[in-house]
Amino acid sequence: MTDTLRDFIAEARWFGGKGREWALTGVRRVGELPNPPPGLHVTIELAELTYTNPDGTEGETELYQLPLAYYAEHQERLEHASVGDWDDEAFGHAFVYDAVHDRQSMALWLRAFADVTDGRVTRDRLAFHRVAGHELDLDAHSTLFSGEQSNSSVAFGEDSLMKVFRKVTPGVNPDISIHEVLTRAGSDHVAALYGWLDVVDEEADTTIQLAMLQQFLRTASDGWELALSSVRNLFAEADLHAEEVGGDFAGEASRLGTALAETHATLAEHFPVSTRSSAEVAELADAMHRRLTEALQVVPGLAAHEASLRATYDALAALGEITVQQVHGDLHLGQTLRTVRGWKIVDFEGEPAKPLAERMLPDSPWRDVAGMLRSFDYAPRVVMMTGFAADPTSGSEEQLAYRATEWSTRNSTAFLAAYAGRDLTADEQTLLAAYVADKTVYEAVYEARNRPTWVGIPLDALARTEQS
Repeated sequence: MTDTLRDFIAEARWFGGKGREWALTGVRRVGELPNPPPGLHVTIELAELTYTNPDGTEGETELYQLPLAYYAEHQERLEHASVGDWDDEAFGHAFVYDAVHDRQSMALWLRAFADVTDGRVTRDRLAFHRVAGHELDLDAHSTLFSGEQSNSSVAFGEDSLMKVFRKVTPGVNPDISIHEVLTRAGSDHVAALYGWLDVVDEEADTTIQLAMLQQFLRTASDGWELALSSVRNLFAEADLHAEEVGGDFAGEASRLGTALAETHATLAEHFPVSTRSSAEVAELADAMHRRLTEALQVVPGLAAHEASLRATYDALAALGEITVQQVHGDLHLGQTLRTVRGWKIVDFEGEPAKPLAERMLPDSPWRDVAGMLRSFDYAPRVVMMTGFAADPTSGSEEQLAYRATEWSTRNSTAFLAAYAGRDLTADEQTLLAAYVADKTVYEAVYEARNRPTWVGIPLDALARTEQS
């Protein structure tokens, strides 16, 4: 069984350890879904992975959630989701499948949520929580989203959406805790939380949150794709300015700025707001300096911008106190959805690469603003990289670059004006500039490691900043 599960995990698209040496050092069953039909058992298992350090010693460990469907008979309809077959101590010989692909298994999850009206019901160590106010559609069939990578998302008809966390960490998941607060506060800018699932991990003596059930935004359009479409419309009209094109995005950017401002205000009402001292702000700037030092080893092109970046960080260090609160932590256009009722902000898990404890820490709201500004800059550059620059009818590369800057400037300005509702103070400009610079350095490292031909996007942004 262990070898079979290891092979399954290694090939899964949600596994984040590809390219590293690791061993499957433990698998434990933490619960079984109640009331299955004859011939089926649906379990939740936690797989412990231990990575190997470069010197051959054991390194860090990670936990991955495995929802498994154990069938007494082979299921041809689930062959694409087969994990393997083996003798299980509790169920005997079984054919095992990834349960998120199986409608019968997912129906058990949904029914377990529906059995809770408001509060919590524990079944075999699995604690199902529900937020009152919505009656689940138990007749809805489940559909697994194929595009999900780090987690698994399952839609139940047009009624609800369940996100199954694959890599799990003991403690509170901010995606759940923040959604719960915003839902109970009546926020219009998130998908309403319907419930969540956790388990008490006896080995760690802590709670692990496994899944969340929320409103399915069936009319939603991805914010990133809408932005790309707007850019394509602009590039296709060589004689028009951004505000003259039918796909002008500035109105949407403005509405998105308002949505973020209102979301930050609600978070400030329901989570602690505190002040970082001058010394703590200096430490924040020092961390940015360290990230730049490390990035210079990966992206030599950053050297041309080192002086201006360090000056930006030094200005932050001299700023004095700043206010911090609960924020999104990893905001960009891909974390937004446009619905008929306005913009929705999704995925409050924070930056995936950071430990959970760090993702829960308060931060300045300007970090979220900086992430959106960088996203507005990225959209037209990505369109250039993926088609229009090679199209002789779209104009010269210099013309496209000018129009790309025009698009990003127009939409960044509209977003920022709506978010702030006023001119920024000098201190706010300094703080925002530091967060934008830090994000751009992060992007340069990411592109150098994953999409080397795109590293010019953040590097060119730094050059334009220095010229402005």
